[in-house]
Amino acid sequence: MELKTVLFEVTDHVATITLNRPEVMNGFNQEMLEEFSALWHTVKADDDVRVVVLRGAGERAFCTGMDVKEGIDRHPNVWSQTDPGEYLSPKLNQVWKPLVCAVHGMAAGGAFYWLNEADIMICSQDATFFDPHVSYGLTAALEPIGLARRIPLGEALRIALLGLDERVSATRALQIGLVSEVVEREHLWGRADEIARIIAAKPPAAIQGTVRAIWESLDSTRTQALRTGLSYTQLGNPAGKAGIDRSAVPRGRWTLR
Repeated sequence: MELKTVLFEVTDHVATITLNRPEVMNGFNQEMLEEFSALWHTVKADDDVRVVVLRGAGERAFCTGMDVKEGIDRHPNVWSQTDPGEYLSPKLNQVWKPLVCAVHGMAAGGAFYWLNEADIMICSQDATFFDPHVSYGLTAALEPIGLARRIPLGEALRIALLGLDERVSATRALQIGLVSEVVEREHLWGRADEIARIIAAKPPAAIQGTVRAIWESLDSTRTQALRTGLSYTQLGNPAGKAGIDRSAVPRGRWTLR
């Protein structure tokens, strides 16, 4: 598959996807939607891929949502229209391989289709987060609904309701748990890759089972989630443990965050 809107490479079990439309601040168009749909299928099916890093080309933005000049294809029947997240979102495409997002510059609007489903999100000191929908008379629904699952409700509402009049800084994003780490811009991609490789070195059956169990628990009651989680340990642990010599697992090399 020839990709025109993103760059894609796999090295040492880590797939790196780079949004590559910097001239429009990496806004997505229909072509990018279709390329991501194909990419998630590739990532899901290829067992050589264990972790995904998502980042954005250019200096100004990770992504500012939909390319409003080009737009995306909409079915003329409103009841047949679909959410762009069906193309962009890894979890909606049943990809249970961890997603590490490396955010710099502006991350706005439709960028949250990816950010809301990141397993680990880090950003650079220049990163800002906002949702401009209401400022343009548009209902902010899909992105803040996802966002409210990962940060306090009041913070998600503030982002949605203030629109273009306020941006969340990297410092504030760290405080509210939107990101787990803030680094200098020149170290952002390297740090994301480092995190991804640490995860990729672990048994993939254990990693993917963990991701799936935790995300699916968000749609379940506590009791249902615990019962499903138990079944995932019963399915995944034999496969994960098979490739591990427990006595050889290093215990002294850890970092404190």
